[in-house]
Amino acid sequence: MTVLTLHATGPEAPGEVWERYARPARWPTWAPQILGVQVPEPRLTAGLQGRVRGPVGLTLPFVVESVDEAARRWSWTVSAGPVRLHLLHWVTEGPDGGSTTGLRITGPLPVVVGYAPLAQLAIGRLVRPLD
Repeated sequence: MTVLTLHATGPEAPGEVWERYARPARWPTWAPQILGVQVPEPRLTAGLQGRVRGPVGLTLPFVVESVDEAARRWSWTVSAGPVRLHLLHWVTEGPDGGSTTGLRITGPLPVVVGYAPLAQLAIGRLVRPLD
């Protein structure tokens, strides 16, 4: 397994960045690789199961493993057949009233390396005002 950690810092307040994570319906607004999300609940909770829709009709199941609202941390596992990616996200206060978000990706080397540029783009958008 390969582990890669990414970070992004921007002017958006930590509370807003957290809400963009905590409400899966908002994921497509900042993550260009996510075109839609199907979940039975409007907010992240441990054990939540759903599906993310990506480009070219790709739909992948996921399970939210943990959510810590106070610490603004959550983790989930996304599956593509036998391949699993575990993603741990967190939000902290950044410089000048903004925020920093981190993402640790764990999975097979080619998948982690292939996903990293999209993930970096997404978390960069996450911490900035949305158009």
